[in-house]
Amino acid sequence: MTVITDEMRALIGVESEPRTAALPLSEEMLRRFVHGVMEPDPVHWDPEAAAASKYGEVVAPPLFPMHSMRRPPGGPDPFDDFRDNPDGDGTQAGRQNGLPPLNLPFKRVLNGGTEAEFYRLARIGDVITVRSQYVDLTERESRSGNPMVIVRVRTTYTNQDGEVLTVTTSSVIYR
Repeated sequence: MTVITDEMRALIGVESEPRTAALPLSEEMLRRFVHGVMEPDPVHWDPEAAAASKYGEVVAPPLFPMHSMRRPPGGPDPFDDFRDNPDGDGTQAGRQNGLPPLNLPFKRVLNGGTEAEFYRLARIGDVITVRSQYVDLTERESRSGNPMVIVRVRTTYTNQDGEVLTVTTSSVIYR
Protein backbone atom coordinates (compact mmCIF):
# COMPACT_ATOMS: atom_id res chain seq x y z
CA MET A 1 0.00 0.00 0.00
CA THR A 2 1.48 3.34 -1.05
CA VAL A 3 0.12 6.38 0.77
CA ILE A 4 2.72 9.00 -0.20
CA THR A 5 1.44 10.70 -3.33
CA ASP A 6 3.39 12.71 -5.93
CA GLU A 7 1.69 15.84 -4.53
CA MET A 8 3.08 15.02 -1.08
CA ARG A 9 6.57 14.37 -2.48
CA ALA A 10 6.39 17.75 -4.22
CA LEU A 11 6.21 19.36 -0.76
CA ILE A 12 9.75 18.21 0.10
CA GLY A 13 11.84 21.37 0.25
CA VAL A 14 8.79 23.64 0.58
CA GLU A 15 9.44 26.20 3.29
CA SER A 16 6.82 27.74 5.58
CA GLU A 17 6.24 31.43 5.86
CA PRO A 18 8.31 32.90 8.68
CA ARG A 19 6.61 32.97 12.06
CA THR A 20 7.88 35.50 14.56
CA ALA A 21 7.48 35.27 18.32
CA ALA A 22 4.82 37.60 19.69
CA LEU A 23 7.22 38.93 22.33
CA PRO A 24 10.99 39.41 22.60
CA LEU A 25 12.89 37.25 25.06
CA SER A 26 12.56 38.96 28.42
CA GLU A 27 14.22 38.31 31.77
CA GLU A 28 10.90 37.03 33.14
CA MET A 29 10.32 34.71 30.18
CA LEU A 30 13.83 33.33 30.56
CA ARG A 31 13.45 32.98 34.34
CA ARG A 32 10.29 30.91 33.90
CA PHE A 33 11.89 28.71 31.23
CA VAL A 34 15.06 28.11 33.29
CA HIS A 35 12.97 27.16 36.33
CA GLY A 36 10.77 24.89 34.23
CA VAL A 37 13.71 22.93 32.80
CA MET A 38 15.64 23.08 36.10
CA GLU A 39 18.73 24.56 34.44
CA PRO A 40 21.45 24.91 37.11
CA ASP A 41 23.92 27.14 35.20
CA PRO A 42 23.75 30.73 36.58
CA VAL A 43 24.83 32.15 33.21
CA HIS A 44 21.13 31.88 32.32
CA TRP A 45 19.84 34.11 35.14
CA ASP A 46 22.63 35.78 37.12
CA PRO A 47 24.02 38.91 35.43
CA GLU A 48 27.26 38.76 37.46
CA ALA A 49 27.95 35.11 36.60
CA ALA A 50 27.05 35.79 32.98
CA ALA A 51 29.34 38.86 32.80
CA ALA A 52 32.26 36.72 34.02
CA SER A 53 31.47 33.97 31.47
CA LYS A 54 32.53 33.65 27.85
CA TYR A 55 29.11 35.10 26.88
CA GLY A 56 29.49 38.37 28.79
CA GLU A 57 25.74 38.62 29.33
CA VAL A 58 22.76 36.48 30.33
CA VAL A 59 21.93 33.93 27.61
CA ALA A 60 19.14 31.41 27.14
CA PRO A 61 19.77 27.66 27.23
CA PRO A 62 20.39 26.17 23.78
CA LEU A 63 16.90 24.64 23.38
CA PHE A 64 15.01 27.80 24.35
CA PRO A 65 14.24 28.81 20.73
CA MET A 66 12.13 25.65 20.34
CA HIS A 67 9.85 27.03 23.06
CA SER A 68 9.79 30.68 22.00
CA MET A 69 6.62 30.53 19.89
CA ARG A 70 4.18 31.18 22.66
CA ARG A 71 0.53 31.96 22.18
CA PRO A 72 0.17 35.70 21.61
CA PRO A 73 -2.02 37.69 24.00
CA GLY A 74 -5.63 37.10 22.92
CA GLY A 75 -4.64 34.16 20.68
CA PRO A 76 -6.67 30.94 20.52
CA ASP A 77 -6.38 28.56 23.45
CA PRO A 78 -4.73 25.28 22.34
CA PHE A 79 -6.80 23.42 24.93
CA ASP A 80 -9.91 24.21 22.87
CA ASP A 81 -8.73 21.35 20.62
CA PHE A 82 -9.52 18.92 23.44
CA ARG A 83 -13.07 20.26 23.71
CA ASP A 84 -13.56 19.87 19.96
CA ASN A 85 -11.68 16.55 19.73
CA PRO A 86 -11.62 14.70 23.07
CA ASP A 87 -9.76 11.76 21.49
CA GLY A 88 -6.95 14.02 20.27
CA ASP A 89 -3.42 13.32 21.43
CA GLY A 90 -2.42 16.97 21.83
CA THR A 91 0.23 16.93 19.10
CA GLN A 92 -1.84 18.89 16.59
CA ALA A 93 -0.17 16.57 14.04
CA GLY A 94 2.35 19.13 12.87
CA ARG A 95 -0.13 21.95 12.23
CA GLN A 96 1.92 24.33 14.34
CA ASN A 97 4.86 24.40 11.89
CA GLY A 98 3.12 26.45 9.20
CA LEU A 99 3.60 23.83 6.48
CA PRO A 100 0.84 22.59 4.16
CA PRO A 101 -0.87 19.48 5.58
CA LEU A 102 0.00 16.09 4.16
CA ASN A 103 -3.48 14.56 4.62
CA LEU A 104 -2.13 11.14 5.54
CA PRO A 105 -4.77 8.44 6.21
CA PHE A 106 -3.57 7.63 9.73
CA LYS A 107 -5.03 8.35 13.15
CA ARG A 108 -1.95 7.87 15.31
CA VAL A 109 0.93 10.31 15.50
CA LEU A 110 4.17 9.55 17.35
CA ASN A 111 7.22 11.64 18.10
CA GLY A 112 10.12 9.97 16.29
CA GLY A 113 12.79 12.16 17.88
CA THR A 114 14.54 15.47 17.29
CA GLU A 115 18.09 16.29 16.25
CA ALA A 116 19.43 19.75 17.10
CA GLU A 117 22.35 21.88 15.93
CA PHE A 118 23.28 24.92 18.01
CA TYR A 119 24.93 28.00 16.52
CA ARG A 120 24.29 30.86 18.94
CA LEU A 121 22.46 31.33 22.24
CA ALA A 122 19.47 33.68 22.40
CA ARG A 123 19.93 36.82 24.45
CA ILE A 124 17.54 39.08 26.36
CA GLY A 125 15.72 41.23 23.79
CA ASP A 126 16.06 38.75 20.92
CA VAL A 127 12.96 38.34 18.77
CA ILE A 128 12.94 34.81 17.40
CA THR A 129 11.65 33.87 13.96
CA VAL A 130 11.00 30.32 12.80
CA ARG A 131 10.83 28.70 9.35
CA SER A 132 10.16 25.02 8.73
CA GLN A 133 10.45 22.77 5.71
CA TYR A 134 9.72 19.18 4.82
CA VAL A 135 13.02 17.36 4.21
CA ASP A 136 11.90 13.77 3.80
CA LEU A 137 8.88 11.46 3.61
CA THR A 138 9.54 7.76 4.08
CA GLU A 139 6.98 4.98 3.85
CA ARG A 140 7.64 1.83 5.88
CA GLU A 141 5.93 -1.20 7.23
CA SER A 142 5.70 -1.50 11.01
CA ARG A 143 6.72 -4.69 12.83
CA SER A 144 3.06 -5.67 12.88
CA GLY A 145 2.87 -5.27 9.10
CA ASN A 146 0.89 -2.03 9.10
CA PRO A 147 1.90 0.91 6.91
CA MET A 148 3.43 3.99 8.45
CA VAL A 149 5.01 7.20 7.19
CA ILE A 150 7.95 9.03 8.76
CA VAL A 151 7.92 12.76 8.08
CA ARG A 152 11.10 14.77 8.73
CA VAL A 153 10.80 18.53 9.21
CA ARG A 154 13.75 20.91 9.55
CA THR A 155 13.11 24.08 11.52
CA THR A 156 15.48 27.03 11.62
CA TYR A 157 15.33 29.57 14.46
CA THR A 158 16.89 33.00 13.88
CA ASN A 159 17.06 36.24 15.83
CA GLN A 160 16.00 39.70 14.67
CA ASP A 161 19.39 40.15 12.92
CA GLY A 162 18.93 36.97 10.89
CA GLU A 163 21.58 35.10 12.89
CA VAL A 164 20.87 31.37 13.12
CA LEU A 165 20.38 30.26 16.72
CA THR A 166 19.28 26.64 16.37
CA VAL A 167 18.33 24.19 13.62
CA THR A 168 16.23 21.17 14.55
CA THR A 169 15.15 18.20 12.49
CA SER A 170 12.12 16.41 13.88
CA SER A 171 10.77 13.04 12.87
CA VAL A 172 7.03 12.44 13.17
CA ILE A 173 5.65 8.92 12.67
CA TYR A 174 2.15 8.54 11.29
CA ARG A 175 0.53 5.13 11.59
